Amino acid sequence: MNDRARHILVRLLPVLLVIIAAACWFAAVQEGGPYLVRNLVPLLVLLSLTVLTLYRGGGKWSGAGMRMPIGTLGFAVPALGLSMYLHYAYSVNLNDMFSESRFPDRVFRYLPLYTLVAGGIGFAIGWIVGRNV
Repeated sequence: MNDRARHILVRLLPVLLVIIAAACWFAAVQEGGPYLVRNLVPLLVLLSLTVLTLYRGGGKWSGAGMRMPIGTLGFAVPALGLSMYLHYAYSVNLNDMFSESRFPDRVFRYLPLYTLVAGGIGFAIGWIVGRNV
């Protein structure tokens, strides 16, 4: 294994562990459910962006400038944050948000779309900020 691949793997490992933990937690909250695979898509996009960022940087976060690292962080914060928050709210029935609903698990039906759009906006903002750094 060359230095570049080893650096990518070492820097990718914490992100991969967070993604695996989030995916396991999503599966536990949704109890399998029909929308589980759909809700894992933003996590896969985050993993892809992270791999691309590290690859372009030669195994370093800022090896190719700050556009991709800040853009990736800009994607991760709203996409992962929104998804984690709604899964948490569903798991504890935050403020009786889901107790009166006829189909409470349908909150997960369009959640991936919302998180991808929010993440895309965050990525664009991070890309612009990274250009000026």
